[in-house]
Amino acid sequence: MATYEAGQYDVIVIGAGHAGVEAAHAAAKRGASTLMLTMNLDMIAFMPCNPSIGGPAKGIVVREIDALGGLMGKVIDKTYIQMRMLNTGKGPAVRALRAQADKPLYIQEMKKTLEQEPNLTLRQGMVEKLIVEDGKCQGVITETKAIYRANSVIITTGTFMRGRVIIGDISYESGPNNQRASVKLAENLEELGFELVRFKTGTPPRVVNHSIDYSKTEIQPGDEHPEHFSYETTKAIVDQIPCWLTYTNQKTHEIINDNLGLSAMYSGMIKGTGPRYCPSIEDKIVRFHDKPRHQIFLEPEGRNTEEVYVQGLSTSLPEYVQKEILQSIPGLEEAEIMRAGYAIEYDAVVPTQLWPTLEVKNIVGLFTAGQINGTSGYEEAAGQGIMAGINAAAKALDKDTLILDRSQAYIGVLIDDLVTKGTNEPYRLLTSRAEYRLLLRHDNADLRLTEIGYKLGLITEERYQKFEEKKQLIQEEKERLQSIRLKPTEELQTIMEEIGGTRLKDGILAYDLLKRPEVTYEVIEKVCPSEKDLAGDVKEQVEIQIKYQGYIAKSNQQVDRMKKMENKLIPENINYDAISGIATEAREKLKKVQPLSVAQASRISGVNPADISILLVYIEQGNVAKVSNE
Repeated sequence: MATYEAGQYDVIVIGAGHAGVEAAHAAAKRGASTLMLTMNLDMIAFMPCNPSIGGPAKGIVVREIDALGGLMGKVIDKTYIQMRMLNTGKGPAVRALRAQADKPLYIQEMKKTLEQEPNLTLRQGMVEKLIVEDGKCQGVITETKAIYRANSVIITTGTFMRGRVIIGDISYESGPNNQRASVKLAENLEELGFELVRFKTGTPPRVVNHSIDYSKTEIQPGDEHPEHFSYETTKAIVDQIPCWLTYTNQKTHEIINDNLGLSAMYSGMIKGTGPRYCPSIEDKIVRFHDKPRHQIFLEPEGRNTEEVYVQGLSTSLPEYVQKEILQSIPGLEEAEIMRAGYAIEYDAVVPTQLWPTLEVKNIVGLFTAGQINGTSGYEEAAGQGIMAGINAAAKALDKDTLILDRSQAYIGVLIDDLVTKGTNEPYRLLTSRAEYRLLLRHDNADLRLTEIGYKLGLITEERYQKFEEKKQLIQEEKERLQSIRLKPTEELQTIMEEIGGTRLKDGILAYDLLKRPEVTYEVIEKVCPSEKDLAGDVKEQVEIQIKYQGYIAKSNQQVDRMKKMENKLIPENINYDAISGIATEAREKLKKVQPLSVAQASRISGVNPADISILLVYIEQGNVAKVSNE
């Protein structure tokens, strides 16, 4: 079959998962004519695994995407069946929002949103080959021999590259949910010199709703007054659907142990490395053999489907064993399987081959984002997607690129970890990965990133004006509380006793009173109410900024110290072989990662403080040998 010229675009996005949709939308919003190619237009932003968005660290990423002008938060806010704020008893740095999604509705809403974007073209097609000439990516060729040309190309193929599904001793070539695997594109990447790695992930069985005895399980309702991911959402979904909690038991564990030899994980059929923080049920039983039970959450997949996702029971055991396991669990004794659980192996790109913009180092104009970069999770994929879209459009249109640093966003932590350290297993974001997590909170994503989104053209003028107004109200209220001295009246002393605080011996500024751990903004409202009707998020921000002022200031000092290192740039094409005294391992790692700054170099695994000291001296001497480009 002969090839034919099918179109010219600024940016082409390969794939329409959670990374692909954000990449395509961001590129189009920046003014780039954008083509999104996907093998199945009915699977846009499909959730092949759990029907939920958010959770610890991940939920903050969704808010960051929204603050930059992305889609995930807006779409889940329109389509959730349940919303819960997690870790409400803990500090603001670890609070996180989590939504149960209506899977089919989420796809419909995302597709509709993308179809209405003027600069974006959606097209069904399987990309088999990249057009790379003189070290620059210039387009793609599909299996129907259509040639699409572009200045920038973003690959967001998720777990489809040479995907292989495994259930017990059965395995077959497939992407998630029995979709076609992308084989020829993986082969093409190898031909182009990419270093690929084999990873694995898994899913649990889905069961029929009416076959579950919920009386034997514990109800998990949504929040009575739900918060939202998007700063633009004003209307809550009232009729939420509960999830349910049950547990494995000794009988469950015996069935799994007796059948371990049939698990693809333990029979040797699976070669890929699985996710440490989302292990299969077989893995849990083996690794945590002292635990008498494990949590199992029953999560509805939508309002108009009978499918229920059995969260916590990811497995690659044969289907008949899956049935035995299910029926040993309280509430699931009569459970009927609608879809069996399965493991899937796939190719991923070693992410140290990327610049922090997510552009491939040795191919100009080619970007990768999402699970292809070795991550797990919809949110991590979407966070990379919006950054790749922003930067691919910048490359195509000669605009400013964007690199978020570790103190600005969890997205910055995620990408820096990937391109600097790489990953030897599917990478999952955790709050513990962020050294500045007190600054990277769920509540302040808009304050951190909205201005950036506005300057990039991703945030509307109307939204930006509302944001500016919010900032002003926060500042004014903080100043008001600094100007009011409260006297130790009987009313105030009574309130202090009621909340478990100590009586006041003297007058106190309202600002300082709010610093006390037991005093909330609600208390301040009682004793010195504002004349303005302040929104809940303004009040929340005032309380957090005042209460944690000392800790926040300390974190900002750490950021300032690190910024000095970030500002010490390493000259392009520096010749590390010319620097005597650097350890051999450090030299190899530095040559591979090609860090942009001394701070990034210091985060590379295998590069020690002594190596950094030598590198600093070498750069500051100014006599820098460079590698020839020839």
